[in-house]
Amino acid sequence: MQILENLKGIVTPDPEKQWSLIVRENVALAIQDDEIAAINSLENLQKQFPQAERIDGEQCWAFPGFVDPHTHPVFYKTREKEFEMRIQGKSYEEIAAAGGGIRNSVRVLRQASFEELAILAASRIRRFLEYGTTTIEAKSGYGLSVEDELKSLRVLKKVEKLLPITIVPTFLGAHEVPDEYQSNREKYIDLLVEEMIPQVAEEKLAVFCDVFCEKNVFTVPESERILLAAKDYGMAPKLHADELFHTGAAELAAKVGAISADHLLKVSDQGITDMKEAGVVPVLLPGTAFFLRKPDYAPARKMIESGMPVAIATDFNPGSSMTQNMQLILTLSALYMGMTPEEVITASTLHSARAIGMAETVGSLTVGKKADITLMDIPGYNYLPYHYGVNHVRKVIRHGTVVSTLN
Repeated sequence: MQILENLKGIVTPDPEKQWSLIVRENVALAIQDDEIAAINSLENLQKQFPQAERIDGEQCWAFPGFVDPHTHPVFYKTREKEFEMRIQGKSYEEIAAAGGGIRNSVRVLRQASFEELAILAASRIRRFLEYGTTTIEAKSGYGLSVEDELKSLRVLKKVEKLLPITIVPTFLGAHEVPDEYQSNREKYIDLLVEEMIPQVAEEKLAVFCDVFCEKNVFTVPESERILLAAKDYGMAPKLHADELFHTGAAELAAKVGAISADHLLKVSDQGITDMKEAGVVPVLLPGTAFFLRKPDYAPARKMIESGMPVAIATDFNPGSSMTQNMQLILTLSALYMGMTPEEVITASTLHSARAIGMAETVGSLTVGKKADITLMDIPGYNYLPYHYGVNHVRKVIRHGTVVSTLN
């Protein structure tokens, strides 16, 4: 038993209201095993748990640990040369057509050993903790062969055992059509459906299956075939949807019962309606639009006003969003998608937990949930997206244990 004391207070989404925060000053939290046991005044908790050990809150505000529901941390080489090309005026699509992009990352990952990838992934994923994220969804997708997709997912399994962070794995073999199948894409889809998905399922390496449903990548019919096959093997569908062009991917997400549809810069009104009716969580990635210098962002306000539980994520990856800093994503969501401080905090905790099926265990400071807590050295919650480009985290607690401390 532990008591987290000496707090300014707590800030947490209200699980009963879609966009409300509960702010309580002069309280402490009792932690038993790995869960929040009670939230009350320090005096009352001391009486209730007189033998409890103490964790110093250092006069910080306690927030739920961030939940990042869209990341790509298993890759080998970085792609800063492509960043320079974008600065010089090349588009994401032009860079990909010239041999860069996802297929560039695929070529180099295939050269890397399991051990090399595990070391790199662990180093990158540890950085999430430093910025206050205690749960991530993490995708494969830079292998695009049976051997290398399995290798990538096994890396995630190993890293979760090494680091004090929750990793929810997603199979993204349909991230792109690899070089060797460019002239026979149907054969690659057969490989996905007939070999990759069954083997991923047999080893229980992924909770979700994702598809990059996009012009010049996977069509709506192709995406549907892949996702339904994965669903038959027990993997819940996700989609990269309507990012660069409107394809109808959001409508497909609703049709196949996806847990989330991500990106959505070019989503249609019908797509929003269909997703809402089907209970699909929209995951918005403003860091990607920012990093790719896109003029438009996802229509967050339209989705919020329609009643959808919008989530936000970093989309950490080597090509289009090279950041693990969810605090920065809060600022971008506020500035470029018109979201309020209350909304960005909720979207990065409780709603992002919904996007990976974990809202019952993480995403808010609620009795009975995991004690995943980030201590922020700020004067108030609305300061968090306002003061950008710095790390406000003082301590990170995951499952009741202090796992990161910054002075």
